[in-house]
Amino acid sequence: MRGHVPEKDGILACLLVAEMVAARRAPLGEQLKTLFKRVGGEFWPLRTNLHLPEEIKLKTVGRLKSDFSTFLGRRVKSLDRTDGLKFEFGDGSWVLLRLSGTEPLLRIYTEAATLKESSAIASETKSWVMDAAQEAKA
Repeated sequence: MRGHVPEKDGILACLLVAEMVAARRAPLGEQLKTLFKRVGGEFWPLRTNLHLPEEIKLKTVGRLKSDFSTFLGRRVKSLDRTDGLKFEFGDGSWVLLRLSGTEPLLRIYTEAATLKESSAIASETKSWVMDAAQEAKA
């Protein structure tokens, strides 16, 4: 749905899912498998919220201003700085780091072909962010 933001449209999203299940008369898991077949792959998104001290958030934002040809040992296919910094990798997986506009958080969004890979990218990104905390202490 164009313009849909998961954090702000939760009730709408739930209503749309309920409508899909009712109208198609198929369980959600079955519909998801059908969708993955239709689009030619699986996509597993995750969101991780990091509660960080202000100085670590600022250090991380500063680090994100660099140019990246690789990130987390992966070749960067493209960068998008529209809302934070999104790294797209050659295999189609990606990670977005952005400050929350409503809470004192740094959000990490990831998506990959498997939940395991998406989780690994999120974990590695969290470690990369926490390295800034170690640098700040040094």
